Amino acid sequence: MRHRKDGRKLGRTASHRKAMLANMAANLFLHKQIRTTHPKALEARRFAETLITKAKKGDLHSRRMVLKVIPHKDVVKILFDEIAPQYADRNGGYTRIIKLGQRKNDAAHVSILALVDFDPSGEVVKATAKVKAKKAPVVTEEVPAEVEETVEVAAEEAVEVATEEVAEEVPEVATEEVEVPESPAEEAGESEAESKTS
Repeated sequence: MRHRKDGRKLGRTASHRKAMLANMAANLFLHKQIRTTHPKALEARRFAETLITKAKKGDLHSRRMVLKVIPHKDVVKILFDEIAPQYADRNGGYTRIIKLGQRKNDAAHVSILALVDFDPSGEVVKATAKVKAKKAPVVTEEVPAEVEETVEVAAEEAVEVATEEVAEEVPEVATEEVEVPESPAEEAGESEAESKTS
């Protein structure tokens, strides 16, 4: 019976499964996100979050415990020096899983496992909620009648000046009267009459 034996076997032996999860966690700490199948992402999340919790303690014993699982000193150094300090105020939930859909070849559900709110510059990034901006109270003061009159007069003067400038720029058109025949038939009749007389 499998009483109290939780976790997925993932179609692997125990040693293969442990090695695979250790490699996935190491790559997560190196690249800050990995792409894998959804069941493997769920198991790698459990595995990686326990390592981050140990790294938050920062003592020698915790470092040796992590090195027992991930035997890569450079990865453990990144975990203890860069990642763990950014999650000092966070109690769990260091990773997120983003579903990507299914792969074409075998229709496996694929996901991205990524570190939450991680900033490579070393600063702690916190998600800020959108705060509604408070509207400033609108102050309605009565404008004195004198000010309104001066504004109206100034506007009228500006319009007059603008029309004078436009009138100066536009050249005057010659006002000679030109006879325009009323219809083409009259023109034809006049030209026939002229030809007969000459």
